[in-house]
Amino acid sequence: MNVLGEQAASLPEVDPQRPSMSRIYNFLLGDRHNFAVDRQAAAAALSVMPELPEILRLNRQFLREAVRRADEAGIDQYLDLGCGISSSGDAYNLVRELRSGSRVIGVDLEPVAFVHGRLQLATDPAADVLYADLLDAREVLSSPPVRHLLDLDRPVCLLLVSVAHFIPDTDRLIEALAIYRDAVPRGSLLALTHACRKRISPAVEQVRRIHNNTTAPQAPRDAAETAVLFGDWPLLEPGLCTFGEWCSAPGRQCVGNEAEAAFLVGVARKP
Repeated sequence: MNVLGEQAASLPEVDPQRPSMSRIYNFLLGDRHNFAVDRQAAAAALSVMPELPEILRLNRQFLREAVRRADEAGIDQYLDLGCGISSSGDAYNLVRELRSGSRVIGVDLEPVAFVHGRLQLATDPAADVLYADLLDAREVLSSPPVRHLLDLDRPVCLLLVSVAHFIPDTDRLIEALAIYRDAVPRGSLLALTHACRKRISPAVEQVRRIHNNTTAPQAPRDAAETAVLFGDWPLLEPGLCTFGEWCSAPGRQCVGNEAEAAFLVGVARKP
């Protein structure tokens, strides 16, 4: 079978004239899987919010710790919802640094993320990427990659990092996450980061308008709205908090700028 598999036939044609958040993030992370229109949108966002790269760095720092916590808990299965375009420091590479045999499946609706991911993972039998909308939870969970690689009778780490705030349909998001949470057993983890709506500055509004012209309009939420996404799973210490609060723990890098108030982060465990 072709490396891209049967899903390649269903991929939509990529519009190089419309910016994509996955490709914008890819550019801001210093990678090359992006178009001129993505770089232009990134430049516009950086002009009003120069701390964007720092926000992405903090997301990666949190992701690293979430993966480490999962690994220390003995979890060796990961479902990365909204995995984005593969790059250094992403979930797949972080997992591989800790345990070579862990199962990792990425899910994304960005064609470039799927194609690049499939090509990168072609020689890794314990990893795959699925071209799908993470909101279609039942379809994701019943897909051949998930059925083949993940044992849903054992704990799974669900990752939703820097993704949920690009899903404006709150009801569908809550419903989908409830399906994922119900599908995994006791001891599973959900790690999540989300743009915070607590303080909307003119710069944030300008960046949001830029995002709203991409393939993924932005929908920041406050702490109460974000907490709902964990359902009834108890949050691990230090709970749901901002980057700045989370980074205040020993051993974490905290620089004390506006980037640290931009996102809410948390990890919860299924009781």
